[in-house]
Amino acid sequence: MNKEISNGVETKRHSLAHILAHAIKNLYPNVKLGMGPAIENGFYYDFNDLKISDTDLPKIENEMKKIIKQNISFEKKEVSKEEAEDLFINEPYKLELIKDLYEVGPRAISVYKSGNFVDLCAGPHINSTKEINPESFKLTRIAGAYWKGDEKNKMLTRIYGVAFNNKKELKNHLALIEEAKKRDHRILGQKLDLFIFDEEVGPGLPLWQPKGAILRHIIENYLFEKLSSQGYQWLITPHIGRLALWKTSGHWELYRENIYSPIEIEKDQYLLKPMNCPFHVKIYNSKIRSYKELPLKFAELGTVYRYEKSGVLHGLTRVRGFTQDDAHLICPPEQMDKELEKLVKQGLNILKKFGFKKYSIYLSTRPEKYAGKIDEWEKATKTLKKVLEKLKLKYEIDPAGGVFYGPKIDIKIKDALSREWQCTTIQFDFNLPEKFKMAYINKKGEKQKPYMIHRALLGSMERFIGVLLEHYQGALPLWLSPVQIWVMPISSSQKKYAKEITKQLKSEGLRVELKDDNETIGKKIREAEIQKIPYSFIIGKKEVKSKTVSVRERKKGDIGKMKIKKFIEKKIGFTETRSR
Repeated sequence: MNKEISNGVETKRHSLAHILAHAIKNLYPNVKLGMGPAIENGFYYDFNDLKISDTDLPKIENEMKKIIKQNISFEKKEVSKEEAEDLFINEPYKLELIKDLYEVGPRAISVYKSGNFVDLCAGPHINSTKEINPESFKLTRIAGAYWKGDEKNKMLTRIYGVAFNNKKELKNHLALIEEAKKRDHRILGQKLDLFIFDEEVGPGLPLWQPKGAILRHIIENYLFEKLSSQGYQWLITPHIGRLALWKTSGHWELYRENIYSPIEIEKDQYLLKPMNCPFHVKIYNSKIRSYKELPLKFAELGTVYRYEKSGVLHGLTRVRGFTQDDAHLICPPEQMDKELEKLVKQGLNILKKFGFKKYSIYLSTRPEKYAGKIDEWEKATKTLKKVLEKLKLKYEIDPAGGVFYGPKIDIKIKDALSREWQCTTIQFDFNLPEKFKMAYINKKGEKQKPYMIHRALLGSMERFIGVLLEHYQGALPLWLSPVQIWVMPISSSQKKYAKEITKQLKSEGLRVELKDDNETIGKKIREAEIQKIPYSFIIGKKEVKSKTVSVRERKKGDIGKMKIKKFIEKKIGFTETRSR
């Protein structure tokens, strides 16, 4: 979609938010207005004193369509603070916004009038409601939202809608939403017995069930083997650290909104760690380092804790405690370019192993809050650009998207529905080496400050598994499946042979379950499909006699009788190379 069209759709979405508010005021005159912007793919508006349910959305949509058909113009007007307060005398949230505007400095207040409806807004808007196709939008859901996103404020009723250029684009998007519902990892996680959330434990804190724990271990073991072979050294660090550590690192000053309140232990203050990096730096500084040791690659599957508002928590993809496949690479300046190249290649190769071949790359630049000097930021950003261009990788600039300690490269994978998810991050850091006085002895025998790179390949294990489940709709590749094979005897007379088969498969290192309960074979087969089991072995009298198994493959169905040895050679051999 080109920029011109994109801007046109954005303006229509913004105007639809106003039309939604207009419709609500027509239907529920006593409702108080919050605010309503355009967002990705649509719009929303917040209301106070609005008691409705999803069943009311079609009625509100119809009222919006009536307004659209009236060909009402959007008229902009700038008024004084006093005039604005008179216009919104019965709208307490609008009056608060007017007050906020004047705290910044005296100014004219921009309002838009459409028919008998007036709203506080900077615009822009379409010229007239006739520019909107009544079949190009749809109200999708109702949610609660705190006023100004602050949990201390009152909860308002938010109505969401989606909007596009035409009916066809809307239809395609709604179909995508329906497909996404089928792939929702929160539903799949429950259905496949992978993880749960419990209110008494707390929101954003997943509990991993046995099969979910196996899935995590499969991924973690793969990373351990892969990275160990590439020279990484593994660390384990505590879940808490003294507040003084985070003050030295700069996190307490520049990252405080994401950090939980300190815990008091014996009159000293400690933090749940939001990052692993200061601990890794402490391990580096625990002895004198030589240039001969560099680059040093420290890795950890470290669990960190970040404050997230309850309104943004979402299954595994947005949690409060998560485990990062974290690593820190420490090297002299002359090794930086080469090591960055290796990291980018490594990230792309590992994502490909998990079945993600499409991705977008972003170069994130200096944010508003930052540590270090501007010339350092410029030099580091140029280095990252140089690496991406040398590897001939297309990338976009994400202005001010860097973390406070340095610019970064983000690789966002695209799943089966072409949705982008943040995974690999490679972050330049000249802050911690300075703050913690990191050094190594160079070839001249002098102390020199090293460079440091933070990197995560999969991001958080929680988010990555959520994305993985949605990408495959729960039908994970054989090497990733927590249970690879179900062995199912038809009757009790085949149980002994079924147990022998199960034992043989387990001795080959396969993850197998024996389903020898008294359910019918048809029910067992249906359950195997629901549980997304890659292979089912059905054992009847003929199979016992011929020392074979009847093999059913997920989605394909019956693929014939086989000897166990032949099945392992033909179907399982590639598990060892983790081929999909």
